Amino acid sequence: MDKKIKVLIVDDSAVIRQLLSMLLSEDPEIEVVGTAGDPLIARDRIKALNPDVVTLDVEMPNMDGVTFLRKIMTLRPMPVVMVSTLTQAGAETTLEALEIGAVDFIAKPVHDAAQGLSEIAGELRSKVKQAARARVGRGAAAPRKTNRIYSAGKEKLVAIGASTGGVEALKTVLMDLPAECPPIVVTQHMPPRFTAAFAERLNRECPMKVSEAKHNDPIEPGHVYIAPGSHHLEVVRVSNQYRCTLSESAPVSGHRPSVDVLFRSVADTVGRGAVGAILTGMGKDGAEGLLAMRKAGAYTLGQDESSALIYGMPRVAFERGAVMKQVSLSHMADAIMEACESSARAAVRA
Repeated sequence: MDKKIKVLIVDDSAVIRQLLSMLLSEDPEIEVVGTAGDPLIARDRIKALNPDVVTLDVEMPNMDGVTFLRKIMTLRPMPVVMVSTLTQAGAETTLEALEIGAVDFIAKPVHDAAQGLSEIAGELRSKVKQAARARVGRGAAAPRKTNRIYSAGKEKLVAIGASTGGVEALKTVLMDLPAECPPIVVTQHMPPRFTAAFAERLNRECPMKVSEAKHNDPIEPGHVYIAPGSHHLEVVRVSNQYRCTLSESAPVSGHRPSVDVLFRSVADTVGRGAVGAILTGMGKDGAEGLLAMRKAGAYTLGQDESSALIYGMPRVAFERGAVMKQVSLSHMADAIMEACESSARAAVRA
């Protein structure tokens, strides 16, 4: 890369500012062009330095990070990576930031944040570089509640995988599905505390019931099951009923939870009775699993490039022949329902 990614670091801690500067500057593709101790200083430095990416602390004096993020996304939309804490409060605030438009986040431990950040330096640099390529301010459809009624059989199951940008994307899809939707299993790359907060947030706002999946949960219509952070989620069949199973086995495709693990289990257990959808995210997790679903007779969908914050996972899945149809985020819910209903009709005719 000829042009370096210019980064502005906004954090009230001088120690963290210095550490983030050092860790990011170790990458030859990144240049830290400035730092700011609070949003008021950051506002002036954004204008003066024109950074490609801003790292933004959640908790700061004068103006909290989320309030400042709202101003950024309103006045000058740009890629922002939030710096959060691994706490319940930090998770809630970070999820709000992601819905507002932050590209991604890094989570620092409550104790010895300096050591914790050093341990995830590679992840930090990777997320900043991905953020620089993100389609910020692309005008994704606002979530809307639907009046649609689901009429397919009870044997249908939907599996969804997402990563960077998935908080906004999943909410958009779920808000446009009916309360009595087919059962839905989701793997979203996220730390443990964050998946619980994410499920609770979706449950408050979406038409259907949403919960973090528990081991041996029966999988039922009108319910969405989110894979807990650090656990793979798989679908099994026990006594003629689908159930969730969780494991802490080794990461797959670099992740735990892994979209590939979920999709492969759905391919093996549900086969042609399933619909798979892969949404925004960096990397390739989910591509092989979605291909396995397609080969097993499932209908497979991928988010298109124009509506994806990060067109990584959907792109790899499409290039490997795993995606039967690419659709925009605003049409994903309709495509899922149409696939469920058409395959259910085909099963009746057979």
